[in-house]
Amino acid sequence: MANLTFNEAEQRELREAARAEFPGNPALAYVLENLASEGINLDGCRDWEDIRLENGLPPRDDEAQGVA
Repeated sequence: MANLTFNEAEQRELREAARAEFPGNPALAYVLENLASEGINLDGCRDWEDIRLENGLPPRDDEAQGVA
């Protein structure tokens, strides 16, 4: 299983950044703090294009990649 983990210093920095960057959104800060402490299971990650197609969105057009 591939898992991305953070050492203690990285965890502390991620927690501080989550609190500082998202003071008005405690739910988002909580999610980021959890990622810092628990890491990320890379085996559970899915490709963005697969997610788009599952939700009925058209495939991304290469010409529109830089468009927000």
